[in-house]
Amino acid sequence: MSVDPMTYEAQFFGFTPQTCMLRIYIAFQDYLFEVMQAVEQVILKKLDSISDCDISPVQIRKCTEKFLSFMKGRFDNLFGKMEQLFLQLILRIPPNILLPEDKSQETHSYSEEEFQLLQKEIEQLQRKYKTELCAKQALLAELEEQKIVQAKLKQTLTLFDELTNVGRDHGISDFRESLVSLVQNSRKLQNIRDNIEKEGERLKTS
Repeated sequence: MSVDPMTYEAQFFGFTPQTCMLRIYIAFQDYLFEVMQAVEQVILKKLDSISDCDISPVQIRKCTEKFLSFMKGRFDNLFGKMEQLFLQLILRIPPNILLPEDKSQETHSYSEEEFQLLQKEIEQLQRKYKTELCAKQALLAELEEQKIVQAKLKQTLTLFDELTNVGRDHGISDFRESLVSLVQNSRKLQNIRDNIEKEGERLKTS
């Protein structure tokens, strides 16, 4: 069998020409074996009808196998020649022929330098794509963090609303103003406490 991969032909046919020839070879061999078995059966039936025949079925089988070996050798020789003709003249696409999907090569041919430039451009685009993909992932992560912060802020606002409602139930009109006032009074009390502690320390030392 030919060792040429014939990839362009395989693209056109959907199978390699060598595979096609191998299937033809196997089919011919199968038919040859079937014919020889049929011939052997006919000979054995004829021998059964002949009285006082010295030829045994074992001898018939040996002769059949010998003839089969001879036919197979002749067939292999002829098939080798047929394979060469098929692969060279029938199943081969001429080098000047392009498949329909490759017709664009006629109008868009590239030199080696142009091909190298295209390769570099593709590599640059791939690097840019990877950079943009990393940036997108970082933005998505930041967006997730913002969602978490937004949820916490929403919880805080809900808490303030609940406190406001509680304040109204207890006669406080504006909870936020009351909270500001509470913070201011707390700071004043803290300052008074600090002053008292300082005065106490001064009296102890005097």
